[in-house]
Amino acid sequence: MSTGRIGVVGGGLAGISAALAAADGGAEAVMMERRAHLGGLTTSIRRNGLSFDNGQHVFLRCCSQYRALLERMGASSQVFLQPRLDVPVLGPNGVTASIRRSPLPAPFHLAGSLARYRHLSIGERAGLLRAAAALLRLDPEDDALDAVSFGEWLTGRGQDRRAIERLWNLIALPTLNLAAADASLKLAVKVFRVGLLDRSDAGDIGWSSVPLAELHGANARRALEAAGVEVLTSTPVTSVARPPAGPFTLSAEGRQVNVDAVIVAAPPRVAVALGAFEDAVAADGLGASPIVNVHLLLDRRVTDLPFAACIESPVQFVFDRTAASGAPSGQCLAISLSAADAYIGRGSPELVRDFTAAVAERFPAARKARLLDAVVTRERAATFRASPGSDALRPASTTRMPGVFLAGAWCDTGWPATMEGAVRSGNDAAASALGWLAGRPAVADRDYEQVLT
Repeated sequence: MSTGRIGVVGGGLAGISAALAAADGGAEAVMMERRAHLGGLTTSIRRNGLSFDNGQHVFLRCCSQYRALLERMGASSQVFLQPRLDVPVLGPNGVTASIRRSPLPAPFHLAGSLARYRHLSIGERAGLLRAAAALLRLDPEDDALDAVSFGEWLTGRGQDRRAIERLWNLIALPTLNLAAADASLKLAVKVFRVGLLDRSDAGDIGWSSVPLAELHGANARRALEAAGVEVLTSTPVTSVARPPAGPFTLSAEGRQVNVDAVIVAAPPRVAVALGAFEDAVAADGLGASPIVNVHLLLDRRVTDLPFAACIESPVQFVFDRTAASGAPSGQCLAISLSAADAYIGRGSPELVRDFTAAVAERFPAARKARLLDAVVTRERAATFRASPGSDALRPASTTRMPGVFLAGAWCDTGWPATMEGAVRSGNDAAASALGWLAGRPAVADRDYEQVLT
């Protein structure tokens, strides 16, 4: 027996998780997504018969709710998860080091790797261990940490520019979408504590083995429809009506949908426009941080590494996406650029030229390769800007309006703007909506009492 009907505005990971959790909790659910596809900012484009993801979205073993969503969608077999954390870090002149965990328990599992980290001097390596020990003494729930930048804190713990650029930013950039100098210490502590220091296997890295449009889009649609969720794509919601009595009305172009509760799983400014988030100042204050990916299709294989980080190079991370792209031969490399303010406005030909040369510097075999095709993908507002003070601006799933709830990686989940944060927000919003529906007096024939103030 249905507990009511929940409308979910937005078909990204937050909306997908919210709709599935609502259906699993006994509610009817309808999802309305403005795009023609599900998956939100984690999707793919097609070009010349190949697939290119709009970002190299990775997850960690500690991302429990995201991994549970993959299981719920029947997609667990379509991702790869490292049996043990191992990040090759390529430096100039062929110098390579690895961030690799040992079988030792946390926090000692990374000590050997850091002690042998060739990109820093012996003295700098000892400083890494002292800074890591200091991180363990910080509480990720301490709101005072949100007033301090991670870079400022690192500098105060003896970490110089080389140490920050050659190690700390390797983790900060892809997880916070900001460099350490610009990022909130509170969110950085969450990343390093939960992802690397508190549990030995937490930081093992996973990524999709198939295009994201399949992993999140096609699989989500099948799971949602099997759960009885009505999925309406290419349906941008333009208003959420709150009448004196009766159900909510979600209006799209030429269509109206009545629901008993609403979850707005959309970016901050959209939530403001729909009246679900009343703090426009906070929405603007959260800002945005971009991500750019440069995809290079080469006529031959130039590396056997599935992925690698680079230092002293414009390349941050490079992934082998040959199989996932569908390329029958050669190699497809995806160069992932987080906090990409310096690249978001540059033209595609210039980016392709510069990053083809940068790849050749780190992978000598690429100097003889021929570039067959290239694609640049951009997400100008990939995440909120996780700078000091940002965490205090993030709202809870509940709002001032009874029956209206928020979801999205920008909401207050305690996590940065990651896939895990998005899924957690959707689950939180669904739990809040189901609880609100269960606490409302039962009425017959959808003739609801006045519930709004």
